[in-house]
Amino acid sequence: MDPSFLVIQSLSGLASASSLFVIASGLTIVFGVTRIVNFAHGSLYMLGAYLAVTIVPRLLDLHYSPWTFFAGVLLAALAVGLVGIAMEFLLLRRIYRVPELFQLLATFGIVLIVQDLVLAIWGPVDIPGPRAPGLRHGVEILGQRFPAYELFLIAVGPLVLGLLSLLMRKTRFGVLIRAATQDREMVGALGVNQALLFTGTLFLGAFLAGLGGALQIPRIAASPHMDVTVITDAFVVTVIGGMGSVPGAFLAALIIGQLQAFGILVFPKVTLVLVFLLMAVVLVIKPWGLLGRPDVAAGRSLIPEGILTLRRFGRIETALAVLAVAALLAIPLLGDNYKIKVAIEVMVFALAAFSLQFLMGVGGLVSFGHAAYFGLGAYAAGLLVTGPLKLPMEAAILLAPLAAALGAALFGFFLVRLSGIYLAMLTLAFAQIVYSVCFQWVEVTGGDNGVVGVWPSAWASSRAVYFYLVAAGTLLAIAALRHVIYAPFGYTLRAARDSATRADAIGIDVSTHRWLGFILAGAAAGLAGGLYAFSKGSIDPTMISIPMSVDFLAMILVGGIRTVVGPLLGAGVFHALKDFFMPLTDYWRLFLGLSIIAMVLVFPQGLAGAADRLTGRRSRAPAPEEQPA
Repeated sequence: MDPSFLVIQSLSGLASASSLFVIASGLTIVFGVTRIVNFAHGSLYMLGAYLAVTIVPRLLDLHYSPWTFFAGVLLAALAVGLVGIAMEFLLLRRIYRVPELFQLLATFGIVLIVQDLVLAIWGPVDIPGPRAPGLRHGVEILGQRFPAYELFLIAVGPLVLGLLSLLMRKTRFGVLIRAATQDREMVGALGVNQALLFTGTLFLGAFLAGLGGALQIPRIAASPHMDVTVITDAFVVTVIGGMGSVPGAFLAALIIGQLQAFGILVFPKVTLVLVFLLMAVVLVIKPWGLLGRPDVAAGRSLIPEGILTLRRFGRIETALAVLAVAALLAIPLLGDNYKIKVAIEVMVFALAAFSLQFLMGVGGLVSFGHAAYFGLGAYAAGLLVTGPLKLPMEAAILLAPLAAALGAALFGFFLVRLSGIYLAMLTLAFAQIVYSVCFQWVEVTGGDNGVVGVWPSAWASSRAVYFYLVAAGTLLAIAALRHVIYAPFGYTLRAARDSATRADAIGIDVSTHRWLGFILAGAAAGLAGGLYAFSKGSIDPTMISIPMSVDFLAMILVGGIRTVVGPLLGAGVFHALKDFFMPLTDYWRLFLGLSIIAMVLVFPQGLAGAADRLTGRRSRAPAPEEQPA
């Protein structure tokens, strides 16, 4: 291969790495100080790009020079920094003491809001930015031309790293950031104004995200979907480098940049897989990242307490459950095809959310990638029906949970040895590996077009008949999982969740129990995915995407992770919110995001938890007669 081509490709990788570091450095600083897994960081990056394509051309019309261009870039970044301050002051400051998963859900609500605000202000069409004055030309390197602006971007990363190092070591604010990254509670105990520190940290993180977005406008057009793409890459860099480590983020960005630059040449069909495979390998070997510290992500558990005590339904609750099931089964008799379709979706999502609740609320295993097992079940069912085997629907539905269970068994073998944020990030890595395979293996999965023609058998072709098939499958699976929660195996999982050391001391094989719990949850999600595939008639990679996993998290947090029935209530309410807002306006994400944030602020224990508090039924130890047999 031509050496000059290798040099140019390496320089291209360095330019991408430098840009990615600027963005990821803000994410890692915010996490290090506040412990917030900020899904809205990509939205801040997108705002930086849109503000830059608005501000920079106007400044260039007044005075065309490189200084004017970069002044506009800095103004856009400062404006995004102010948005970060507003986000911290209006929302995050009110939820710092709630469990981190609720904070993640709130930032996801911000993502939805910003997406629709961008559409309302700038429209759905991509907006290209101006070229940078003085950097529009190419530079000849070993006989090949390389864009001058790319060379400038290569220098930006080390420059930002140097400035951040000076900030961290030479200023009081930087020293406090370093101290809070290591021991946030001790910083508070020493009398430091944590509210002011957090506000300054959010400004810095948002500024860096906005700067990263604004610097991209000569390279890529501002688009409404650029937030989701960049947040995934930023998470990868942050996790590989080490949560809270800025030098680690720089090293990880360099590795990822080169892997992407040369991976597309060596492994063109698995380029996306390589990045997440590297992330998975690093987390398995060194969970705290290349330059991270084991104690940085210590402190409060990522998961809320989960199901603390188990109690059987009382007479009123039993009657309400019977009425709810009866009303559900009556939908085909009273509703039209659209209502039946919505009811089917609610049931399959309720099963998927309930399986995630089993994993988190009982087993203490936080998953940011539970959609992987939902998607594995869906793809297995679809490919078994439409592929060479041409199996009937009945066999495909039975094999769908088996395929998902095998995937959960493989991934769970590595996952159950981790905990907290490291475990959650590894679940994200595995889910993105599955997503990347489905997206790039076009010959088998159809790529982004997916698989079509996934229809039920003739006897179940009626929507009403298929509704009852889905109802039977989901209700039986939920009942079976609920039985396991009340069984000795469920109590064992809760013991391992509450204190793995004590559970191990009394003879419980914690890793094996968690692994089996992971497989069981994956199988249930796979069944939900298989049933969903036949109701939709097609499959595509969005079933395995990060937004789908976040939807499942939202369902259990909205319903209440401390209760057994919370995910079922949350799935119904969350899907109903989508179904209510979507027909009303093109900006349904805005209203859905506001609804999610309102629920986080008003019902931090979820709807089911709030209902318990209203009825005076607080968590208590079960009476002897309430103990499960």
